Amino acid sequence: MNYSPPPGMGPAFGPGHTHGPGEELPPLPPEYLVKRPRRLRSHPQLRRLVRETHLTRDDLLLPLFVVEGTNVRDEVKSMPGVYRESLDKLGETVKKVEQLGIPGVMLFGIPATKDPEGRSAWSPEGIVQRALEQVERSAPSLLRVADLCFCEYTDHGHCGVLTDAGDVDNDATLENLELQALALADAGAQVVAPSGMMDGMIGSIRTALDEAGYFDVSILSYAVKYASGFYGPFRDAADSAPAFGDRSTYQMDPANAIEAMRELELDLEQGADMVMVKPAMPYLDILRAVKDRAKVPVCAYQVSGEYAMIKAAGSKGWIDEQRVMLESLLSIKRAGADFMLTYFAREVAKLVP
Repeated sequence: MNYSPPPGMGPAFGPGHTHGPGEELPPLPPEYLVKRPRRLRSHPQLRRLVRETHLTRDDLLLPLFVVEGTNVRDEVKSMPGVYRESLDKLGETVKKVEQLGIPGVMLFGIPATKDPEGRSAWSPEGIVQRALEQVERSAPSLLRVADLCFCEYTDHGHCGVLTDAGDVDNDATLENLELQALALADAGAQVVAPSGMMDGMIGSIRTALDEAGYFDVSILSYAVKYASGFYGPFRDAADSAPAFGDRSTYQMDPANAIEAMRELELDLEQGADMVMVKPAMPYLDILRAVKDRAKVPVCAYQVSGEYAMIKAAGSKGWIDEQRVMLESLLSIKRAGADFMLTYFAREVAKLVP
């Protein structure tokens, strides 16, 4: 901005000045300081008005772990505040979740017995099938989402049927995923969430559901799921650690981004209604790319390791746990998530509108 004062006035004599002519004032600030972003941070209500990203209860989906037995509510040692619960305790929990205004829950089951194929995953009396019925009875307004995978149900801890060489047999596993999807839909699942990263799983499940008349059951695909070190505490909770090897032959290499777009496109072509990126914070670049391309709702899973690190550092007083909890979820939403699967859902729901 250039300003030339009238003759006889000091160089900085500007509009609104009430002193006499000839008086010199301090020079105007340099031109580059006319634009001051701090003006919009100067008052808490102004910051509130211009805030770009908002965290609300509508953004939250709560994972829950269900076990056999009665009167069971065991805290997961590596995940403070997260519990493995029997069906009777689950009923009490979901009533409170409903009262908090959280839209829904995702159910993970830990069966009493396991076998090489994970057959209890598609039994009408399976643990998640009965849990779905319990949620419908106890908290009917909650959205019922069921994880669709075999790692909790197989005695070897891998996500499907094994070949003689010890790798997961992709196509044989697809047949079992169809059976599991139908059993979950029969039990009242409104959304199934395939997480095993099998090639062709979305098309196979969608076809099975449609042929059985379950046109309204949505598929939330774990489309972009990395072979991550952040899953450790979950495996404590779900009793799902592989008995040998790892899951690198089916989950994605953390180094790859282009591959994530290919996985996304394949799942969308096969009928995914929503897609997920997992984990969340270590993969915000991938989340942004998925959001830009997906054209369907995008979920991000703030996984057990992310939760456990915040809880651990908070318990030591090294961070402000509540502040970091909210900041972490805001970063995930800002990166492109339409909603988030997070173990913090109940805590957050008490703090946001």
